[in-house]
Amino acid sequence: MKALMLENPHTDADPFLTSAGLAVTRHPGALQGDELIEALQGVTVLGIRSKTNVTAEVLKRCPSLRCIGAFCIGTNQIDVAAATAKGVAVFNAPFSNTRSVVELAIGEIIALMRRLTQRDRALHEGRWEKSAAGAHEVRGKTLGIIGYGNIGAQLSVVAEALGMTVVFYDKAEKLALGNAQRMRSLDELLRVSDIISLHVDGVTSNASMFGAEQFAKMKSGSIFLNLSRGFVVDTYALRDHILEGHIAGAAVDVFPSEPNANGEPFDCVLRGLPNVILTPHIGGSTLEAQVSIAQFVGTRISRYVMDGTTSMSVNLPRLALDPSQDTKFRLTYVHRNTPGVLALINQALAEHGVNITGQILGTAAEIGYVITDIASDIPDSFIAGITELPDTIRLRIIDRKGVTLAAHSGQGYR
Repeated sequence: MKALMLENPHTDADPFLTSAGLAVTRHPGALQGDELIEALQGVTVLGIRSKTNVTAEVLKRCPSLRCIGAFCIGTNQIDVAAATAKGVAVFNAPFSNTRSVVELAIGEIIALMRRLTQRDRALHEGRWEKSAAGAHEVRGKTLGIIGYGNIGAQLSVVAEALGMTVVFYDKAEKLALGNAQRMRSLDELLRVSDIISLHVDGVTSNASMFGAEQFAKMKSGSIFLNLSRGFVVDTYALRDHILEGHIAGAAVDVFPSEPNANGEPFDCVLRGLPNVILTPHIGGSTLEAQVSIAQFVGTRISRYVMDGTTSMSVNLPRLALDPSQDTKFRLTYVHRNTPGVLALINQALAEHGVNITGQILGTAAEIGYVITDIASDIPDSFIAGITELPDTIRLRIIDRKGVTLAAHSGQGYR
């Protein structure tokens, strides 16, 4: 079996993959479209970060692909619905780089409030510009966090420790940590905040959520940060408000359009603006975070390949089953979630004299997933019968050593 790793996930992932019997190949940049499809022929596992787009067409034309590891938080670069329909497991790292993003946000807030970028530039250009003009402490300022998930919540705690007042807005009900206050509306948060930090996820409904109208409602002289997704902010509107002096500074780590690899040209309307920090999507790019992500996602992939465990899967039902002493083979079965499928499988096993030693079923929307341990050999006629069922998407047979003996796509594979 082969694993293709794109965009340089940390190499600490590789031992987990090789332990699962995967031969690992690496490519430093992202691949798209036909180039990606060609590279994925015969590949079982794909590892990516944020730039490679795994579309429905890619999934359709890469039948050997069974697992995608996103070595990052988001999965909006993957057509998860199409992957699910194909029985392709998707894993990500929802927590591993949280602290790194928070620390970058805190560092940028302090740098912007002290106008460090302008002081630094002046000295590099040979000018001594010592002044307190426009420089402020963060203590006593109000930080407004939009999106109170893992990152937003931890940013809340750290900011409060620095003496900041924290308010937040999230569409979902979230438990406030420390003394943070939930705002009833986005407009209310914009009115009271000295600093706005955006930490929303990559769902399509968040596209262009922050534009000219929202910037106009921010306090004069306030600071804006976007370390979430590039497509959620109108960068032209941000540029206008910075040039007008309404926004005193900004830090942007994500952009509507980003290069696929290091060394490629980058352009943005925010380049060259005063007191603006631009970073190349490095919120989670610390050694600690990348090692943690590599180990977390690498472990999830290796477990799935070796024994079908789907703990922390983005799209498949999350199942784990410890094999008994008598287990000889494990069947993992992805199918359409229709009534009676499990009964059909067990009836077929009984008719072939196969003894079940353990079994677990989970469903999620249109998909069902079954792990079945058996103590005897598996007749070819059973395999043929199961793969011909109209609800069968994927069937895999694994031995006690975690070796995949056979993998089949069924009638439900579409």
